[in-house]
Amino acid sequence: MSATIARRSTARLLRPILMLGGIAIVVVGAAAYWLSGGRYVGIDDAYVRAAKEVIATDVSGIVMDIPVREGQKVATGDVLLRLDPRPFQIAVAAAKANLGGTVSSLNAMKLEYKRMLRDVEVKQAQVAADQANFERFAALVKSGGVTRAEYDNARFQLAANQQSAEALKVTAEVQLARLGGDPDVDVRHMSDYLQAQARLDEAQRQLDHTVIHAPFGGIVTQVESVQPGMYLAAATAAFGLISDERIWIEANPKETELTHVKLGDPVQLSVDTYPGRAWNAAVESIAPNSGSEFAILPAQNTSGNWVKVVQRIPVRIKIERRDNDPPLRAGMSVQVEIDTGHIRSWRDLF
Repeated sequence: MSATIARRSTARLLRPILMLGGIAIVVVGAAAYWLSGGRYVGIDDAYVRAAKEVIATDVSGIVMDIPVREGQKVATGDVLLRLDPRPFQIAVAAAKANLGGTVSSLNAMKLEYKRMLRDVEVKQAQVAADQANFERFAALVKSGGVTRAEYDNARFQLAANQQSAEALKVTAEVQLARLGGDPDVDVRHMSDYLQAQARLDEAQRQLDHTVIHAPFGGIVTQVESVQPGMYLAAATAAFGLISDERIWIEANPKETELTHVKLGDPVQLSVDTYPGRAWNAAVESIAPNSGSEFAILPAQNTSGNWVKVVQRIPVRIKIERRDNDPPLRAGMSVQVEIDTGHIRSWRDLF
């Protein structure tokens, strides 16, 4: 009987100890887990991004040749597309002819100015002769050596030639103004020449742009959307070029997950296309804005109809690529784990 009573007493004593001990173990375990956590940030809203460009030209024309095929790898400077150059070659020839005619016209203006100066000199010599003749007639009219009519004719002839000389001077000054005030000016510095040269340069630029070169190395895509003989309007997309070198990861963590993330933090990547394979990477940049800042309809937080939503901040991650890595294609889904190096402490609870 006494043994039974003793066992019951022991059980009553152990029950609260075990209950409290279990709670204590759970609390200690949870605290240990919390203290050891917070170092890694896992992000599943992440994708492969690559430099890309829509191939287009700023001139309109007929597509003559497409020397690339779908999925072909190209290097910087490779020819991607050619337009029919004939209309542009004609425009260049016309601009060159216009430039040559402009040079001839400007040189003729310089010679014309010199001729006008000679006309002024001739007229001034005529004025000097008329002045001498008038003075002689003025002396003779008093003694009756010449008639009054002859005197008046000499006076009118002098006045007419003086006005004619002044008119020739004004005409020469107008021509000099057309030459920019310098009768020996280099025609290559004159506005008419510069305009004609600019038209030639623009025609040559358009001719050069009938051939589209790859701005960077990569892989062409959607090439079949353009065919020879098609009229391609200026600024119309022809096909795409995706870089196979300038590749990065764009992750979109919640703003609450960025507390301890900083530039240079090491990153582990796994791509859904290649299960079991990992890439080393590092945080390259953190966007200064949330993704919604550049949305077509951004949030109107100052309005009365406002609901707080946790925002996502784009993070760019640089991949450490190796020679034997499988190809990464733009748009692939990625799992990201950032090692912030942060270790929690009891102070974080307060």
